[in-house]
Amino acid sequence: MREIKRRNFLKLSGLSLVPALLPGLAANAHAAVIKIDAPVNTYISFTDDGVHYAPADYLAKLQEISQKDPIKADVYGQGGTLAKLTKRFAEITGKEAATYMPTGTMANQLAISVLNGENTKIFVQDTSHIYRDEADAAQSVFNKRLMPLAPGAAFFTLEDLKAGINYVNDGEVFKSGIGTVAIENPVRRCDGQQVPIEEIRKISAFCRSNGYKLHLDGARIYLAAAVSGISIAEYASNFDTIYISLYKYLGADGGAILCGDKAVIDKMEHLIKIHGGTVYSSWSKAAMALYHLDGLEDRLKQTFIQANDLFSKLNKLPGININPIKGGSNIFDLKLTATDVKKFRQQLYEKHKVLVRNANHEGVIKLQVNETLLKTDNQSLVAAFTDALSSAKV
Repeated sequence: MREIKRRNFLKLSGLSLVPALLPGLAANAHAAVIKIDAPVNTYISFTDDGVHYAPADYLAKLQEISQKDPIKADVYGQGGTLAKLTKRFAEITGKEAATYMPTGTMANQLAISVLNGENTKIFVQDTSHIYRDEADAAQSVFNKRLMPLAPGAAFFTLEDLKAGINYVNDGEVFKSGIGTVAIENPVRRCDGQQVPIEEIRKISAFCRSNGYKLHLDGARIYLAAAVSGISIAEYASNFDTIYISLYKYLGADGGAILCGDKAVIDKMEHLIKIHGGTVYSSWSKAAMALYHLDGLEDRLKQTFIQANDLFSKLNKLPGININPIKGGSNIFDLKLTATDVKKFRQQLYEKHKVLVRNANHEGVIKLQVNETLLKTDNQSLVAAFTDALSSAKV
């Protein structure tokens, strides 16, 4: 392919460049044991938070999207379909502005760093992604000190936060500033457990009365909203900034959106650049996310209605027991008795095109509910599970 020059990029048809520019996405790449690279529309998956496309399907979906509403390229994060996406998220969250970032880790870290200003301490959940899964970026890159609360629990309470603040203020000789509180909701490390909205409201009121800033790691906030019935705007109203993932359930193969006050978001373009996050164009991710965003809340609500009905029916079958996670969102525990789990999964996969994870060390299969469930009816799924149970009986 001949060289693409920057000044000519916007003149080119975005989709004509798809094969060369679009990163491949291995469908269900992190699903346990079973990996597929087949048309996404043929599978019902209980292994993820949303729809993930095989490369050929991703390209086809982009072509379909662009035929209905031509995709326009952004340049270094400005303009095009990406601008439409950020504007949409600002409206959804009720924030003044929004910006695109290549990863959720960057969105979280830049948000808490800017909110914290010259302060050094940031309170977080012990089980949070910021504390456990972001490679100590707050400490090593941004010179911020994460203060974990509620070890092993999905969330901390206002009383936990007050106790943490008092412990720091009373116990350290050289006091440094407490500036920000970050909350993840739902919590990935706790099987999608939610932070109760009542606790969020109490923490928010306390922080605002004491001058502390608040950040929401809302990578999966749409899942919480679908279960709780609380709007994205209501969740976001309790925080100064909110990050939402573009690939958990919005079909994109990466990317994140950070929303907040304009004064905060205006600082991000420069920070993204100096931390190596500026990419030439992100139109493919923006187009996929914008497409899947339409009607997402209604689809997820319908998904959970169907899932609850399905699990009620499946629990009437011998040898299977499905239970919700206490305070959870889209993850359920499935346990089998007198059943060969390997054969059970294989039968579901090969004969019925239903994907489930392997059992963990406790013999529990974690079922992740997502909108692929809407591709079929519960009668067909009950028949599939019945057949798999029969085939795998021991």
